[in-house]
Amino acid sequence: MIALTYAQVAEACAGELLLAPTDTASTTVSGGADTDSRLIQPGSVFFAMPGEHTDGHLFAHAAVENGAALLIVEHPVDEAVTQIVVADGVVALAALARAVVALVRARGRLAVIGITGSNGKTTTKNLLRSILEQAGPTVAPRGSFNNHIGAPLSMLGITEETEYLIVEMGASGEGEIARLVDIVVPDIAVVLKVGLAHAGEFGGIDATQRAKSEIVTRLPATSAAVLNADDDRVAAMAGLTAARIVWFGLDGRADPRAEDIEATATGTSFTLVTEEGSYPVRLRILGEHHVMNAIAALAVARELGLDLPVAITAIEAVVRAERWRMEVLEPRPGVTVINDAYNASPDSMVAALKTLAQIARGGRRSIAVLGEMAELGEYARDEHDRIGRLIVRLNVSQLIVVGHGARHIHNAANLEGSWAGESVLVDTADEAFALLDGTLVAGDIVLVKASNSSGLRGLGDRLGGVA
Repeated sequence: MIALTYAQVAEACAGELLLAPTDTASTTVSGGADTDSRLIQPGSVFFAMPGEHTDGHLFAHAAVENGAALLIVEHPVDEAVTQIVVADGVVALAALARAVVALVRARGRLAVIGITGSNGKTTTKNLLRSILEQAGPTVAPRGSFNNHIGAPLSMLGITEETEYLIVEMGASGEGEIARLVDIVVPDIAVVLKVGLAHAGEFGGIDATQRAKSEIVTRLPATSAAVLNADDDRVAAMAGLTAARIVWFGLDGRADPRAEDIEATATGTSFTLVTEEGSYPVRLRILGEHHVMNAIAALAVARELGLDLPVAITAIEAVVRAERWRMEVLEPRPGVTVINDAYNASPDSMVAALKTLAQIARGGRRSIAVLGEMAELGEYARDEHDRIGRLIVRLNVSQLIVVGHGARHIHNAANLEGSWAGESVLVDTADEAFALLDGTLVAGDIVLVKASNSSGLRGLGDRLGGVA
């Protein structure tokens, strides 16, 4: 974080400054900021946030022991460090992030890139970070820090030297992305896809579309909106913004666009076509659905005036999208495990299964170990049913469905024509592991895919030999 006096922080947060005996209002703080006391380092700011399951104020002492220089609290705590008492910690965090970004923008040439979409945000962020780090000091969120807490915490990581700030903007309801845009209006906003991820929380696909469009409706004419030309719901956002439109995708109007896509067990290749020329791209990340994420990242690089061949080299060096996202593991020669159990939506499930089918061509045995796709609300039964039928049509060799919440995948596979033993329903990850442990042979490809709440990440690691 940039250096600020305690008085400046208090003013930005609209809080009451309670100074420790050794401090003054002009004492500065310039460490990191976090809500997790375990991640606090000397000189950091600790935000004590009340939560659903616990209260951050209970961990203020641990934060101080780890070196916290300043506490942002909703009520004073018995700690001998300076505290700023605020009415609402979430509001204070957003206000401080807004002030910090404004100060850095005023002092330098900071470019802010916002990314949203039902799928692909984290992968696109990681690809773009790889590109931008070659061009200048870059700050991007760790993991999936994309909500009303994680996004502003990421923003506080900038310094006066930062040239690029990537903000991942997720939401589980309308108004949440708008609040993030109010903190920092992006110079470039990317919308990847509108799908059924979290549709149960949003209240339907139309509500999802409205929520995702909040990233562009607030953009000024000086900004650019980078939109997926192949998604009709994203394309419709062009009429909702004053920003300049940049299309990316496979559609002929997109510039940049991808052609000649080929997915294999070692990566995905395509040709990037732009007005200036064409470029071969070879991603090490598995799955042709990541091509869209790559084009989006390259579209941003182009908007920033960066050299495309250099940007392509940067994304070609990225080994994996993220931990537990299409992560390729090889527990022994010839056996491939794809651990994609960090999250799952109907779109990402379809993409992962199609990738499994593509790379299993040529006689390799394909095994899908699937859990529940969470937060689908009224769409849950139909979407799980659709996945079960797709698996049969893709000729997946073996299906293992884990958990009651995913049972409709198993039922639909049987109704579609799966014969006895080809689809198995088990209650736990341990049962799934027992079915596969010791039976995998060279040539087998196993996909483990589910929402995080299903707890199958550990199963993927166990099958992949890393746990």
